[in-house]
Amino acid sequence: MTTASEVAAFLDDLLSTARYPDYPSALNGLQLDHRGPLRKVATAVDFSLATIEAAIAAGANMLILHHGMYWSGLQRLVGPHYKRLQLLLEHDIAVYASHLPLDAHQEVGNCALLARTLGLARTGRFGDYQGTEIGVAGSADLPTADLLQQAIAFAEMHGGLARASRFQSDRRTRRWAVITGSGADSATLRAAAAAGIDTLITGEGPHHTTVDAPDLGLVVIYCGHYASETLGVSALAKVLAQRFGLPAEFLALPTGS
Repeated sequence: MTTASEVAAFLDDLLSTARYPDYPSALNGLQLDHRGPLRKVATAVDFSLATIEAAIAAGANMLILHHGMYWSGLQRLVGPHYKRLQLLLEHDIAVYASHLPLDAHQEVGNCALLARTLGLARTGRFGDYQGTEIGVAGSADLPTADLLQQAIAFAEMHGGLARASRFQSDRRTRRWAVITGSGADSATLRAAAAAGIDTLITGEGPHHTTVDAPDLGLVVIYCGHYASETLGVSALAKVLAQRFGLPAEFLALPTGS
């Protein structure tokens, strides 16, 4: 019978978890074990009471998450934090999380899959985090307005709303990069401009990036943080179902962000 530890070891190898630096609160890997055996896997973007309750309703006893149990930092086990742990233990649910390793993977990663979903063919990498490139990049020749419309349609499928920084209606995208999640900060915009990228596609970014982008010769397309990070965990559900012969499903829990 398959165990949570076996699934975790498989994912650690698939995603090359050990080679990626990450935020301390990401704590990539198996975060909570269980008695088992494993019956069904559920994948989701975020860790919350709603996610746990959806996993219980689906009959799953392992959660695969992008933002894991400790994403909001060290917390006292009181109130909702206690309730989350109580439900996990009562229903024997294991938890595994993968943040930047899942963003960066070239086949099941958020960045590569978002580029593919938008009809973009990647030819390289972009977006350094402590010496490791997380995003993807490539060349194109298409109206930026058309790319924005594709992003809007994608975001709406996941309960979100895409938008873009200011650009002229006849503008064309010729060199693009994708970094999912909170991929638009000042340093990333400067790096994109220096690399000759004209369109940066991401999940979200601070307001000032919409102001700075035109001055740097960039357009930033914001697809929504949640929407941009649904693709990796959804792909993992399919991979695990095929690899272990277990039922696996993606839990859609849009945040509106």
